Amino acid sequence: MDINLIYSLITAIFVGGAAGYVGSLMVSKRMALVGDALGHVALPGMGLALLLGLNVSWGAFVFLFLGVLAIWYLEPKTKLPMETLVGIVFVFSLALGFLITPEPELLEALFGNISRVSAADALVSAIISLLVIFVIAKIYPKMILGSVSEDLAVANKINVKKYNFIYLLIISIIVALGVKVVGSLLVGALVIIPAAISRIISRNMRQYEIGSIVFGVLSCVIGIILAQAINFAVGPIVILTASLFFLIALFFKR
Repeated sequence: MDINLIYSLITAIFVGGAAGYVGSLMVSKRMALVGDALGHVALPGMGLALLLGLNVSWGAFVFLFLGVLAIWYLEPKTKLPMETLVGIVFVFSLALGFLITPEPELLEALFGNISRVSAADALVSAIISLLVIFVIAKIYPKMILGSVSEDLAVANKINVKKYNFIYLLIISIIVALGVKVVGSLLVGALVIIPAAISRIISRNMRQYEIGSIVFGVLSCVIGIILAQAINFAVGPIVILTASLFFLIALFFKR
């Protein structure tokens, strides 16, 4: 087996699983579109990284982190919903990204190129993905309580602002990792669809969380193998694979 394919599959297993788990919290909080919007916030950073010959995930994370700081700071100041602020940052970043990203590299930025993953990239992705899963597991109950009732969360001595920042930071990290797999245009689907599949078929919260991880992993791994077999771009095939799982889940749910 090609060594680059092995590195790609290792990355896909961990990033796909972490993306699905983060997505389960986003769907529970009815903020599924935030992941999609933040994927576009990564575009200017990816464009700069490609221009400078750097790792696209690091470039994406820098812009995502700045975007998250802006959203987190402006939410209490403006009293606007987080989705509104994400939308504003999203369209600004998308416009800037199209200006910055050179045309030959634009498709890679939009749809990803996991074939460039090295052994070091795979190891870093695995470690960071495991940390993401650990942190989400710790803050999951507090975030759910905060989404049900912010007053009740405050009464239970939960610092809602702090946990919202951690939550946004975690999303930015997983989006920065995911753009290498499926690109900035499709990374939102990598976060949302596995969680949506699990939500349909799960009978309790534990099944829902585990199912989100499993379908995230399966979508990425099967998508990469299929893309390799038919010699097609990985990003769209991964998302089409996840979408097929979703349709199958809908069929059996009926």
